[in-house]
Amino acid sequence: SSGINAEYGGQEPCFSKARFTVRSFGIRRNEKISCWCTIRGAKAEEILERGLKVKEYELWKGCFSDEGNFGFGIDEHIDLGIKYDPSIGIYGMDFYVVLGRPGYRVRYRRKQKTRIGTKHKVSKDESQKWFQAKFDGILTNKKT
Repeated sequence: SSGINAEYGGQEPCFSKARFTVRSFGIRRNEKISCWCTIRGAKAEEILERGLKVKEYELWKGCFSDEGNFGFGIDEHIDLGIKYDPSIGIYGMDFYVVLGRPGYRVRYRRKQKTRIGTKHKVSKDESQKWFQAKFDGILTNKKT
């Protein structure tokens, strides 16, 4: 799956390791179990557009968090237009979008950290409206 992320995102992915052994899943502690990469800007919008096209621009309202972020998953990475490679197989892929306004850096910077006011935070309703306006998306009440 790291090859898929490198090919699709255009950058080297990071790996997540298992925190402890789970015998029923067949994983051991510190074994690499997933990979991920952070993508921003125009490239992120292009990849998000392809992911939403697979979902037919339809998301469940439960996909949106109270902080204004949203996420969804697809079952097969080949639906994104990536050619099937028998040596890799078929993997699922999760997309997670974090929305923020200019000025969010004050919460995370090293010097003079401060909190973000409630009116400056992105709410659930605002992120849903952004999704509908930007991608002509449809929000459903049922999980698909």
